[in-house]
Amino acid sequence: MVDFDVVSLPETDHVAEGDTAPDFTRPLVNGEYWEDRALDDVVDGPTLLLFHPMDGTFQGTYLYNTVDDHGWSDDLDVLGVSISTPYAHKRLLAERGDGVRIFSDPGAAVVEEYGLAHEIDGMTGITESRPAVFLLDSDRTVEYAWVASEHPEFPDAEAIGDAVADLVD
Repeated sequence: MVDFDVVSLPETDHVAEGDTAPDFTRPLVNGEYWEDRALDDVVDGPTLLLFHPMDGTFQGTYLYNTVDDHGWSDDLDVLGVSISTPYAHKRLLAERGDGVRIFSDPGAAVVEEYGLAHEIDGMTGITESRPAVFLLDSDRTVEYAWVASEHPEFPDAEAIGDAVADLVD
């Protein structure tokens, strides 16, 4: 088994509970195609917004496997955001993330706006997202927020499930 060093991430001024999630427009990918969409246009009810590192990383795989295992996309919209290309998102969605759509943010501007930018050691000039979960209501108000404070770190699926249940019930 691969041994990983756990690294503390610096403090960040990220989007928090009670904030309005910033709007943005990026290519939104589903299993078949993609098109430029604004977050404000696609949030019309409870929405789980997941930020993750590049597609293919174990953190992204874990997040979408967790979405599938808990059936969250049956109860609300699940949207992802990462710096990967729409082509990479299509490959990811072919394998996992049933019912999920993912925004492509290759320049990491959305990641930076949300306060989630993370420089990758050994990859000069590449910025990706630290893992984060935001549960939004229909007005994009953040009802639940979790942001990784170390790498690697994974969200508490039970806490997310409880927050989802509180919002959709």
